[in-house]
Amino acid sequence: MRIDPKLLKTRKKIDKIMALFITSLSLTAVFMVLMIFVFLFKESSLLITSEHVKAEMQELGMSLTDLLGKEYQAVAYPPKFGLQPLITSTIRVTFVAILFATPLSLLAAIYVSVFAPRWIKETVKPAIELLAGIPTVVLGFFTLIVLATWIQTVTGSVYRLNALVGGIALSFTVIPIMFTLMEDAISSVPTPMKEASLSLGATYWQTAIKVLIPAAKSGMIAAFLLGASRAFGETMIALMATGNAAITTFDLLMPARTLAANIGQELGEVAFGDYHYAILFFCGFILFIVTFTFNAIANFYVGHLVSRSLGKV
Repeated sequence: MRIDPKLLKTRKKIDKIMALFITSLSLTAVFMVLMIFVFLFKESSLLITSEHVKAEMQELGMSLTDLLGKEYQAVAYPPKFGLQPLITSTIRVTFVAILFATPLSLLAAIYVSVFAPRWIKETVKPAIELLAGIPTVVLGFFTLIVLATWIQTVTGSVYRLNALVGGIALSFTVIPIMFTLMEDAISSVPTPMKEASLSLGATYWQTAIKVLIPAAKSGMIAAFLLGASRAFGETMIALMATGNAAITTFDLLMPARTLAANIGQELGEVAFGDYHYAILFFCGFILFIVTFTFNAIANFYVGHLVSRSLGKV
């Protein structure tokens, strides 16, 4: 069968156009991330580039070194913008979220990948992944009304809302991400490795712990990093369930105010282009750098896992 040269030429042109279109869409995503970085850097750099901001800070007796302070009181006079309480609060809440989410996600992934019958796997896996579809404001309300009371009763904490409560609530948003990545990593381990372990007399549990998990180490690390990134940048739950007190401490039963929650609470009330505005964007710049770093490292490990599954490394 002879192909019409004109038709073949037209199809090649269409293929080139579609390839160019898809490439443009891919580059658009990269461009947007770059523009976000540039925008955050530009607005936060007002602290050192804007004469108006520097004059305001000088009038209030503030300097850039004050950002390293241990007190954050935006409504005080003179205001205090030490970021240590916000950073330590973010670390506390993120630590609790990962502490609760990691073992639950790992055990669920092992069960679904190794032990569960097919019909249970097809039920449990979508059910866990559906947690990601619950609006964070709903989880925040549940934590505020129900979960906080339960935890206060168990721990006897003086404060009803604290880093422990906020972290446990955040773990519900982290579990779907970590579970999905961990389950995919374990399932991607070549079947012959599992069968060889079982044929040598190992139990399913021994096979999971000593064979499958070490083989899926890259996926586990990626899941951990992406979960930490998700918890580090969460706003609504942290705003509703942590107590919103900027305190420099690592006590999990004390209230907290994370960087993201602080931005969400104060950004709508600041004057455009003033020192407070620039400080909040500097907080956003810190969040962007940390989460971008976590995601970049996690993508490296995901790529390493894919290469191993394809036999390239």
